[in-house]
Amino acid sequence: MKNQQQSSDVLKLDANMRIPQLGDQQFEWYSPMEQPFSLAGFGWLREEQLYRRLPVNPAWKLPEAVDNLSNCTAGGQIRFTTNAVSLSIKVKLASAANMYHMPATGQCGFDCYIGDPGEQYYYSTARYDAKQTEYESVMFTDMERADRSITLNFPLYQGVQEVWIGLDPSASISSPPAYDNSEKIILYGTSITQGGCATRPGMAYPNILSRRVNMEFLNLGFSGNGKGEPELAHVIAEIPDPACLVLDYEANCVSTELLQTTLPEFIRIYRNKHPYTPILVLSCITYAKERYSKSLTLEKEERKQFQRQTVEQLREKGDANIYFFDGSTLLGDNAHECTVDGVHPTDLGFLRMADGLTPFLKKILA
Repeated sequence: MKNQQQSSDVLKLDANMRIPQLGDQQFEWYSPMEQPFSLAGFGWLREEQLYRRLPVNPAWKLPEAVDNLSNCTAGGQIRFTTNAVSLSIKVKLASAANMYHMPATGQCGFDCYIGDPGEQYYYSTARYDAKQTEYESVMFTDMERADRSITLNFPLYQGVQEVWIGLDPSASISSPPAYDNSEKIILYGTSITQGGCATRPGMAYPNILSRRVNMEFLNLGFSGNGKGEPELAHVIAEIPDPACLVLDYEANCVSTELLQTTLPEFIRIYRNKHPYTPILVLSCITYAKERYSKSLTLEKEERKQFQRQTVEQLREKGDANIYFFDGSTLLGDNAHECTVDGVHPTDLGFLRMADGLTPFLKKILA
C-alpha cells in the first residue's frame, strides 16, 4: 500500500504537473473593459457591461436554464497588442470547477494565443487550484520586448465575474488587429457548440473557427438546452450585423417531432428580421453508440433528412442563402475515438469539426 501511495503522488514526482509559484514579479493591472483592449463574443456587453452571452432583460422571456447558462462565458475573447515581457491574469469565477468529464482548464480556465489573424498560435493555459473560485496565473514571462497580438479565450462552462490583465510595468498596450468587417458569426446550439468537453477554451470548435475567419464569433451554445425555442430566435435576431447564423441544435431535440416543429419556425422568425443573412443548418455529429443501436441510427438519420429537406424546400422557394451541412461526416474515420463520453468531442473531435466546417463557412461568407 505504501508503494502504491508513493507512486500515485504525481505532483511530488513531476515538477511540470505542479502549479507554478507566482514569485515576486510586479504587474500593472488593467480591466479589459477599457480601451485599448477589445472584448469579443458578448453581444450585449456595450449596454450591460457584463461577461454574459444573452441580455439580462430581453424582450422575450428566456427559459430559466438558458438564462442561467448565458452566464457561462464560452466564446468570449480579450484581444490586444502589447510588447509585454510578462503577462498574468486575475480571475474571479462564479463557482468552482465541478465537471467529471471536462478538465478545469476548459471549464474555468483561460488560454492564450499569440499572433495576428490567421497566424495565431497557442502559448499557455491558466494553471490554478481547481477548488478555488479566484485565481491568479502567469500566462507568459521572460519574453523578448516586441509587439505581439494577444488573444485570451474565456472559460467555456463557468461564469466570470471579474478578470484583470497584468502586464510588466514597462509594457505598452495598443488595439488588436482589426477584423475584416463589423459583422458577426453567430452559432446557436448545444453543449457541443458551447465547448463540452474541450480541455481548454481555444479548442472549442467555434474558437478554432475564429482563428481561421477574421470576424467576431458569438457562441450561443446552451448545454442540454439548445432546443430551438421561438423566444431564442427572436432574441438572436436582435443581434445587429450578422454575417452568418449557424443552427447546430439537433442534439438537444428530445424527439424528431420537436425538431420538425421548431426548425422551420426558428428560421421563419429569423428570416423576418434578416432576409438575406446566410443560415447554415448543421446536423448532429456521430455518436459512438450508433454502431450498436439501430434505433438511434434510424432516429438520427430521420432528423438529418428532415433538416436537409427543410433547407432544400426553402431554397426551392427562393431562399438562396440557406445551406445544409451533414454533421455526421465531421468526425471522419474512427469517429468513436473523437469524444470523451460517446457524445461530447475531445480536442481531436473539435479540431476535425473545425477542419470540415472551415472551407464551407468561408464559401458561404464569400
